[in-house]
Amino acid sequence: WPGAREATAFGPACAQIATPFTPISGWTNGQVEGSEDCLTLDIYAPQNAIGRNLPVMVWIHGGSNVSGASLLYRGQHLAVNEDVIVMAVQYRLGPLGWFSHPDLVATAETERDRGSNFGTMDLIAALEWVQANASVFGGDPSNVTIFGESAGGHNVATLLASPYADGLFHRAIVQSGSFDSITIAEARGLEGDQPNPSLSVAERLGVENFRTATTAEVFAAYELEDGQWMNLPRVFQDGVILPETPMREAFASPQTFNDVPVMTGTNRDEMKLFYVFNPELTKKVLGLFKVTRDKTLYNTASEYAGRYWRLRAVDRPARLMRDGGHGDVFAYRFDWDEGGRFLFSDTGVLLGAAHTMEIPFVFRDFEFFGALGPILFKSKTEEMRVELSAAMGAYWANFARDGVPYADGFGGWPAYGDAETLLYLDSANDGGIRAVAGGDSLDQLLADLAADARVDQEQKCAIAASLKDFNGQAEPRIMATLGCPEAEE
Repeated sequence: WPGAREATAFGPACAQIATPFTPISGWTNGQVEGSEDCLTLDIYAPQNAIGRNLPVMVWIHGGSNVSGASLLYRGQHLAVNEDVIVMAVQYRLGPLGWFSHPDLVATAETERDRGSNFGTMDLIAALEWVQANASVFGGDPSNVTIFGESAGGHNVATLLASPYADGLFHRAIVQSGSFDSITIAEARGLEGDQPNPSLSVAERLGVENFRTATTAEVFAAYELEDGQWMNLPRVFQDGVILPETPMREAFASPQTFNDVPVMTGTNRDEMKLFYVFNPELTKKVLGLFKVTRDKTLYNTASEYAGRYWRLRAVDRPARLMRDGGHGDVFAYRFDWDEGGRFLFSDTGVLLGAAHTMEIPFVFRDFEFFGALGPILFKSKTEEMRVELSAAMGAYWANFARDGVPYADGFGGWPAYGDAETLLYLDSANDGGIRAVAGGDSLDQLLADLAADARVDQEQKCAIAASLKDFNGQAEPRIMATLGCPEAEE
């Protein structure tokens, strides 16, 4: 377009199957919504930003790489309070973002186009746009931080591992993410317990329609007769955008990943966001109010699941980077669990420090959860919530500014290092912000579970069976170590 473009409305969300976790007005859950014309970004800046070369923080939304939208994350408070530029980006999702087929590779005109992680390529293109345009909005293209939560954190890890993202960013924050990947064979449905069957989907579309299928036709090819959906694609080792070897292995040496300061962390009760919808763990009172069936089992299962998520997202990759000579690694655990009650339902128990709970604290946006917000965030917790939020916003922004996280009045943040230190993030009346040394391990987790008197053997085996990675895979020795029968196929 000529001249300046008025960009005062959010762009359309990318095509996806609508779910309650993506609350966009007018959408119908279970239906394909959104648009393929969606590669937009939202920019939040202080009023006096122009010409100041402020740090740029590029936010990558979550949603398992199959759902989500930038418009759900409002960066104005973080931008204004911390004097940074915040850019929230969008990228193709599901089969439009991750789809591997040999015909696409064979007909590629450039080496880069031989890649099949299209969503990752969109994020790289967004970072190239930031390099070219950040200064127009008052940002410093030589000081760009990528940060994201859940699948967004996973995508931060992919950008750390991708040679095509080299030099496009200068710090990275992984919030409740993953450092895992699957093979091309798994992506094409040729192997694996839960294949992402792009070959069979292409066959269902028909060769003559393969390149010209509409959005609806592509998604319809994943729908099964019972109304369920095939497993949508995941990040995979295409040998172009990402290494041919497991992505995690790239972090063993600064020579094989983009060597920038890294912050990585998890929430203590990650899985409670999902457990609250599990009818084996919760029930409804009066047909409306969620309660736990067995509070002890609920909290115990959450504890071990949270530790396992931390192990995969924090301790294992942090040790790899540290042992490979990369010392600029900072780790955290988010512990805030003071959600309010609504009659029979106690969100402090049901959700605690659940998956996504840190987002409103980083962004200082306690309206993030919509109608749930007034239940979660009661006025009696406001003073200490705002204090914790101010500290977290400062830690994140100062890490973006200088490559080292610190917050005035709360002190520095030790690197993970040989002591394997995490910064625990909690309100002042419940432990506060404190550095805690001592990493976790799978051996320690399993030993603790085996000796845990709060649950019986059957419950221990159920907890062990639930310990799966971001791609739904379980480590075989977990069940054997606890003397549990392997789950049936």
